[in-house]
Amino acid sequence: MKSTRRKFITTTAALAAGTAVASALPMTDQKEEWPVVHHVFFWLKNPGSIEDRDKLVAGVKTLSKIETIKKLKVGIVASTEKRDVVDNSWAVSELMFFSDLAGQATYQSHPIHLEFIKNCSHLWEKVIVYDAIDA
Repeated sequence: MKSTRRKFITTTAALAAGTAVASALPMTDQKEEWPVVHHVFFWLKNPGSIEDRDKLVAGVKTLSKIETIKKLKVGIVASTEKRDVVDNSWAVSELMFFSDLAGQATYQSHPIHLEFIKNCSHLWEKVIVYDAIDA
């Protein structure tokens, strides 16, 4: 009985130690699942309008129905520390992830994206897009 209990305690301790070591390993060795990033910033025609901002946020969220978008994050300006390197002049951002460049190209001409532009372009004054792929 003592031998079985000792084996159980030793095995449990070894598993716990292995889990702790594995969780401490950096995640940088893992290949990114969605290597294409599409980040868009919108400036509103009426910068102080919460109603316009919320309409644009709702419009951007409709894009999540496009099958080639693997992940979509929609954001508004955060109240972070004011520094020279921080641009907080925009109102809404969308951050999308794609498996490949073909998926991003499909998104550009997708009917849902075109409908979003038709329905929401009157809300923005300026748009800047940053596209990147894993290096």
